[in-house]
Amino acid sequence: MTVANRTIQNIRDLIASGRLGPGQRLPAEAELAGQLNVSRNSLREAVRALCEARVLEVRRGDGTYVSSLQPETLLGGLGFMLDLMQDNTVLEIFEVRRLFEPQATGLAALRVTQQDLVEITENLQRMQHVETVEELISVDYEFHRRIMQVTGNATLCTLMDALGTRAMRARVWRGIEQGGVRSFTLEQHGRIVEALAARDPVLAIAASTVHVSESERWLRRVMRHDGKPPLDEGDRRPALPEA
Repeated sequence: MTVANRTIQNIRDLIASGRLGPGQRLPAEAELAGQLNVSRNSLREAVRALCEARVLEVRRGDGTYVSSLQPETLLGGLGFMLDLMQDNTVLEIFEVRRLFEPQATGLAALRVTQQDLVEITENLQRMQHVETVEELISVDYEFHRRIMQVTGNATLCTLMDALGTRAMRARVWRGIEQGGVRSFTLEQHGRIVEALAARDPVLAIAASTVHVSESERWLRRVMRHDGKPPLDEGDRRPALPEA
């Protein structure tokens, strides 16, 4: 292990043990380097790495502080990195989403309030009347994000934001628009809302599973047909789930 990596671990240990807490200012550079028995250059390298990881933040003219350590801070850059992934790795991300999102939707069905339902239903109505794909992507993103917020689990919300970024949804909706199945996809959203309104977690999990699985199917088609002629007529009708 390099000196810089060992220093990173030592600072993380200070935070994990509570000796440095969220929002707390780090000791002066010379003092901290002495405590950790490392050079100031090694300490600076470690601090830079922890700033990149959003564990620390430098406040110009004021020093270096431990970040809030909230999920949205520590995991906030995950979506950006996932958007850079390509080909089969993108499909792996969708497989992870398929494991998480239906269960989260089931949890939302147990915790949803009447006001939540009003807002989610309004979002669905906007989705049904948008005119451009760009608007559709944005409203779709907010629809799923709002459902995740209902769970009240900040870590889950941040992970789902990363797994379902706008860039990822853009690729899916491109396939849906090519396939001419927008109405079918919007119907899936409606079934999710119905399950939430019924406060039925089993139904919510089922509706979300169908939706995410179908989205994954269209993503596979987009990737298969990138740079090729549009889908022919035989490919335009989605395979409906069996009763």
